[in-house]
Amino acid sequence: MERLYRRKVPPQDLLTPELARQMAQISHDLNRQVGVLLDRTGAVAQVIVGDAKGLLLPPLRRERGVKGRLKGLRLIHTHLDTPALSQDDLMDLALLRLDAVAALLVSKDGAPGSIQLAHLLPQPENGRNWAILDADQVGHLHLDFGGLVASLEEELARVGRNGVGGGQERAILIGVSGKSRALAEDSMLELAELARAAGLEVAATIIQQRPRLDPRFLMGRGKLSELVIQALQLDADLLIFNAELSPSQVRSITDFTELKVLDRTQLILDIFAQRARSREGKLQVEMAQVKYLLPRLVGKGDALSRLMGGIGGRGPGESKLEIDRRRLRDRLHRLNQELAQVRAERRERRQPRRRHRLPVLSIIGYTNAGKSTLFNALTHAAVLAEDKLFATLDPTSRRLRFPKEREVIITDTVGFIRDLPKNLVEAFKATLEELEEADLLIHVIDLSNPGFAEQMAAVEDILASLNLQDKPVLKVFNKKDLVSPQLTRLQCRIQRGVAVAAVDEKTLPPLIARLEERVEELAAQQGIV
Repeated sequence: MERLYRRKVPPQDLLTPELARQMAQISHDLNRQVGVLLDRTGAVAQVIVGDAKGLLLPPLRRERGVKGRLKGLRLIHTHLDTPALSQDDLMDLALLRLDAVAALLVSKDGAPGSIQLAHLLPQPENGRNWAILDADQVGHLHLDFGGLVASLEEELARVGRNGVGGGQERAILIGVSGKSRALAEDSMLELAELARAAGLEVAATIIQQRPRLDPRFLMGRGKLSELVIQALQLDADLLIFNAELSPSQVRSITDFTELKVLDRTQLILDIFAQRARSREGKLQVEMAQVKYLLPRLVGKGDALSRLMGGIGGRGPGESKLEIDRRRLRDRLHRLNQELAQVRAERRERRQPRRRHRLPVLSIIGYTNAGKSTLFNALTHAAVLAEDKLFATLDPTSRRLRFPKEREVIITDTVGFIRDLPKNLVEAFKATLEELEEADLLIHVIDLSNPGFAEQMAAVEDILASLNLQDKPVLKVFNKKDLVSPQLTRLQCRIQRGVAVAAVDEKTLPPLIARLEERVEELAAQQGIV
């Protein structure tokens, strides 16, 4: 084997006839496959010995100094029975992002025979993601390998970015569902909005419908291998699954690919980490992150490093992500204590409200329904209101005086979303306690969203999970300027709600009148003068 390490291949050649003869003779003598990994200078980086049917590649790192999407390594290995590359060879080519994979046939007398070479393509051709070249012997393989790799890298960079720079991380969004196509597409649109809110560029969206989810990879192994090649071709950095992956699924997928893998829960956690501004918000996000990571701190450190990076390594909890389980549990204990103190401080701050018996109105609703815009319009506050999911994270309270001189406290709260991660609900109990104190919930609904009925149901489900389903609720249909008057009237009649366009204060008087009416009713019920 030492003789193989001493060999050097000119950068323009795939391999030399001399190296081919040595590999074939060793393979023939051992009756095993023998492989070499060559770097782009032509030096032998590693020698691998397998069995008669195949060989197992060790974990590979990108060669130092290599720029581009490919690994900077090519695999040449012997075959004892057939010159054709196997499916495993092509999977290694794709998953490890090798410059090329070649199979060298060993003849019965131990001489090198025909050779077959495969390299990835910048774009699929005739449904295939790789090109295959054949020659009856190594000397007849007329190929400038160095030039081929350079042109591949150049084309991959051009195609991946479509000629446009950016600097944003690029993600492929993956939905695996047994639901109808329409429901799956609607859910993926929301995932795309979450990705945009996290500062990501969506390179592609893929939906695979399966009657039964794969327990290891969620999607099929073959589909996942195609996905890795597509990520290479699109210059994508992340795979984001529209589901909460189990710890074992995360390990299986990260073992399968070198890409960073996130699930829907971690994406939402990352958004919250970016948006948290107050000490309380940061504590709550970090607690949710720690709870998410604890069961995932088992397995290969390589997989874990790709799991835990988040998007760009952001967030208040990231500094704790490489510590062991015991220290994480200690941190979780301290976070629980600090959040208990936050809850106590909140209860203390609510005492003046109780003494003055001021009614409390809490604005709730699906994220990006227009809650903060409505809050600003009613109170003339300056709460951040953006066309992004979870633009507002920390709750804000203001006094509001009605025309009849009655004062109330109105609070803007964090938005809800379908399948809100349980860890976030638990961590944000200190914030959600504001809803328990509310006398009236103002449920803001984006009437212009085609899925507004499902969003309403999702909010009601979360209220039920918080045991708040019996709270008085006034439904406010926002963005009435973007839908037909018939739809607005129908929904207001069915839901006994009121319609507004929060961006236009002229549409607010009917809402203010209805709020004042409801507050008067509540005051009469509670004996408040």
